[in-house]
Amino acid sequence: MEVYELTKEHTDEHIHKTADLLMGQMESIGGPNAYENMVTVIGASMDENSHAYTFVAQDDDRILGAAFLNVQKSLMKGGNFIWLNDLYVNVKHRNQGIAKKLLLYVVHWAEQHDMKGIELETGVNNQATKALYNSLGFYDVVSKRYGFQF
Repeated sequence: MEVYELTKEHTDEHIHKTADLLMGQMESIGGPNAYENMVTVIGASMDENSHAYTFVAQDDDRILGAAFLNVQKSLMKGGNFIWLNDLYVNVKHRNQGIAKKLLLYVVHWAEQHDMKGIELETGVNNQATKALYNSLGFYDVVSKRYGFQF
């Protein structure tokens, strides 16, 4: 299995395979245009000046997992940090270390790019995911997240 960043060198097929995978997560939380939105945003993350990045775990020609993140600035952290929007592994391929490999890849990438930290959000009852994050040194941050949509 190989983990890598999607870049302009990759084809539309890579974008669509990644979007197909992520639909496993978005079917329950995405809106009516979830697939089209994912294709657009994954493609945009491959632009040279983007602050969004998509990483995939691939075995042969199958994309088994993906991580999507944004680089943001933080006054508190004193520089750039990562907001990990999504970390998803195909249900059939879970418990094989794929999420861990993806997350370690993101952590290594963050260190190479002088990020000051990584933040994310997961469900309060998602014990397996919380255990993964904690095992890699992530810690609980107590907050209340708010949103606004146009």
